[in-house]
Amino acid sequence: MKNMIQSLKGTRDFYPTEMAARTWLYQVLRQISESFGYQEYDGPFLESINLYAAKSGEELVKEQSFVFPDRGGDLITLRPELTPSLARMVAGRQGQLVYPLRWWSFGPFWRYERPQKGRTREFFQWNVDMIGANSPEADAELIAILVTFFRQVGLGTEDVLVCINNRRLLDAQLSGMGITPEMKPSISRWIDRRDKMNPEAWDAYGLESGLSAAQLVLMKEMLASQDLWQQSDELVRLFSALEALGVSAYVRYDPGVVRGLDYYTGTVFEAQDVRGDVRRAILGGGRYDNLLADVGGEPLPGVGFAMGDVVIGLILESKGLLPADLGKCPADVIVTVFDQERQGASLSLAASLRQAGLNVICYPEAAKLPKQFKYADRLGIRLAAVIGPDEAANGTVTLKDLSSGDQTTVARAEAAQHLKEMLG
Repeated sequence: MKNMIQSLKGTRDFYPTEMAARTWLYQVLRQISESFGYQEYDGPFLESINLYAAKSGEELVKEQSFVFPDRGGDLITLRPELTPSLARMVAGRQGQLVYPLRWWSFGPFWRYERPQKGRTREFFQWNVDMIGANSPEADAELIAILVTFFRQVGLGTEDVLVCINNRRLLDAQLSGMGITPEMKPSISRWIDRRDKMNPEAWDAYGLESGLSAAQLVLMKEMLASQDLWQQSDELVRLFSALEALGVSAYVRYDPGVVRGLDYYTGTVFEAQDVRGDVRRAILGGGRYDNLLADVGGEPLPGVGFAMGDVVIGLILESKGLLPADLGKCPADVIVTVFDQERQGASLSLAASLRQAGLNVICYPEAAKLPKQFKYADRLGIRLAAVIGPDEAANGTVTLKDLSSGDQTTVARAEAAQHLKEMLG
């Protein structure tokens, strides 16, 4: 045990129960995505680092990406996000696609971060994007998708809220305070740190970022305003569309939402844990109208969001919203092996039951029946099919309900139908 090789820091082992939770989440995300007409896609797990250097931001490229040279000396990376790959893929077939396109994906990503609660280095992520539509109503559809997901898994407005802002509104406010374009990236990062620092340290950080004392006061006033959104025609239309979509109870305006990635141009949003048990955004997204041109395509508007599986998994688990039977063996029936002489008959029965549509385990060797029944019980398999000497001689099968102890003997040809009736 002392020499056992451990898993890499920031990665996870998916034992059957954890794998079942991941599969369940994927199935829910598929159902939600397809209910809005979105098509599933994916990109490569490896990309050139140049793809992210184009627009993703210096921190992502230099500090958070797993970057290494290939055998030819080119720098490549395990993908830290999917939107740049999406833009590259769309640019590659730009004239062949039908717009607005609606695509979604769920797959693995990697970021070299300090592992902590809600953050790992390897994670799975739900990505939903609409390309080719430039309207607040398109933005509203993306928000409606994620709210539909929250409702589907049992998260109410007392659990999660979607906080919304607009980068154009924010930029106009910053310009009105005399903040230059060169300062805006650092000021945006400062705003984004508001909930991660104590007030005194955050004030000092703002002054270090280039704000004057007067600008610091104006910034605080702006960030406290709950009516500023009414100055943005885009946000007025967005909130109206969200009302029409029936999801307005889950959303609120938050002037402090800026999103860290450099490519957002309009609407930006984050979903937050209302009670603050997990001090990280559940998901984030927004409008990124310039990204396609940055990877060599013709300009196309786009809006999307991404949700990692780690934070939402913690929230669902803490609230008891994961299905109770995760990790349960998928078999409906166990076919026992009475003795070596009858093993062939048991294998044949198991095969015929599978052909009839049942999920079946056949015990791999002859053993005492109580041992086989105990094995089935521990796996949560309720029904057993037994072929002993009498059954083999008469062409019958004994079917046993392991939970109640009830059993019946039927003709082998009728076994599948009887088992289906016992399963209900």
